[in-house]
Amino acid sequence: MQVKTLTRPPLRGRAVTGALGLALLGAGLPATIADPSSDGLSRFHRQTVRWSRCVGVDMPPDLECGKVTVPLDYARPGAATLDLALARYRATGGSRGSVVLNFGGPGGSGVDELAAGGQEFMQLTNGYDVVSFDPRGVGRSSPVTCGPATAEIMKATDPDRELTDPRAALRILRDASAQCAAHSGPVLRHMGTVDAARDLDVMRRALGDDRLNYLGFSYGTRLGAVYAARFPRAVGRMVLDGVDTLTEPPSAQGLAGARGQQIALDHFLDWCVRDVACPFGRDARTARGAVVRLVASLDADPVPSAFGEPFSGQDLVGAIGQALYSRQLWPSLERALGQLLDDGDTRGLEGFTSGGVIFPVRAAPPPAPRAAGAGLTDPEDVPLDNMPSALMAVNCADDPDRPTTGQVTRSLGELRRRYEEASPVFGRYRLTQVLMCHGRPRGTDYIRERVKHVDTPRMLLVGTRGDPATPYRWTEETARRLGPSAVVLDNRGEGHTGYASSKCVRRKVDDFLLYGSLPSGGSSSCGPEHDNR
Repeated sequence: MQVKTLTRPPLRGRAVTGALGLALLGAGLPATIADPSSDGLSRFHRQTVRWSRCVGVDMPPDLECGKVTVPLDYARPGAATLDLALARYRATGGSRGSVVLNFGGPGGSGVDELAAGGQEFMQLTNGYDVVSFDPRGVGRSSPVTCGPATAEIMKATDPDRELTDPRAALRILRDASAQCAAHSGPVLRHMGTVDAARDLDVMRRALGDDRLNYLGFSYGTRLGAVYAARFPRAVGRMVLDGVDTLTEPPSAQGLAGARGQQIALDHFLDWCVRDVACPFGRDARTARGAVVRLVASLDADPVPSAFGEPFSGQDLVGAIGQALYSRQLWPSLERALGQLLDDGDTRGLEGFTSGGVIFPVRAAPPPAPRAAGAGLTDPEDVPLDNMPSALMAVNCADDPDRPTTGQVTRSLGELRRRYEEASPVFGRYRLTQVLMCHGRPRGTDYIRERVKHVDTPRMLLVGTRGDPATPYRWTEETARRLGPSAVVLDNRGEGHTGYASSKCVRRKVDDFLLYGSLPSGGSSSCGPEHDNR
């Protein structure tokens, strides 16, 4: 469920990540926080971040980089450690501390995102150092990889195969999970959000902050909610934008995703048919049927892509799904669909999934447990499959459900019906989400059982009505689950998350983070942005 930078869709493997998808000062609380879980962590809590200019051709000159060391296993803090990569833009005036950003995923590099999209957050440097990071197992922070097994995973879950032989697919996934563990080393066993939340608290202390001020997007909202439950007295000003579910299993998440993407597609087509250039005509109902027929036609008879590979209906579905992440991409999607229908040109649609179709995999040997101060992974050495590998690792570590092979095969027909009922366009594409964790160890039930009724200062939850990845009802459900601390901002717009697409949302979020301003009535709203064609 995961975002890359807020102005563009995330880079995702077509089957693996597309199907799965898919973050100021305390309010009068004491400055000294007693944490009963901190036994054995004092050496980590005493560290400070040493900042220096970031190295790399794409790094802005004013972006600084550093690292923080955390235990590999919090149950054994005296054993192996990991180094996590950090980046920051320094406050331009007097600094009140830091605001930490998580851009979602899971599996996205916060360092790269801040380097690429940091201008979106310059208003926050009026009061804060703006910080992001590569979570454990991601990017420069001991990246996980499935090596050659990534290609096998993608084949087993390719929506073009329609899961006609689910037992064979499940066998492949079981074998692949063992290969993922072999290629990733010990970090793979400690990749969940509960560990990441504990990393976040070590990071807060290393930054010198009494409270965590935080802005999380998509998956980053799950991380923020877990942090609030785990360290309630350390929460400062927290914003969760594009709110993730805390309770639904992957099968339900896939259904919600298919339904959300269908709603977003319907909104796009309502917009498209008002334009004389819309390739589906001027009637929205006719346009919806035309998209379904186009997908079926390409599944039956794919056209050549720009690289000569077949471009199927499911490739089209993946491209449309990526484009729906931002309303700013709607005009480009309209043109790309027109090019496909006019002369079979797929280049415009392929642009939405560049980097997201099956890619070459660079295998990596199993890393040894990292010692403190061992350094970060060079960006050039990050495996190409790190993002989908990390996404699967985190989502599976957070999920306690493991249906058996028999349960999956018996329920597949009913699941297929429900998915296709949720979306005649995206249902088949999202169905493979129910297989992703097969063969992996059972995940934690901490998030479902313990992340609720948090006793924190008020936090702001942003839900977008037309969000294709995190449906608005998740914002409402998570707000009720977290309790009176949660204040909902209802963004009546389109796209995944609201901060980048709505000036109203941006203003309200910035006002809260900088000045503590929240609506007195416990909720607020932003209307849709003006429609600029």
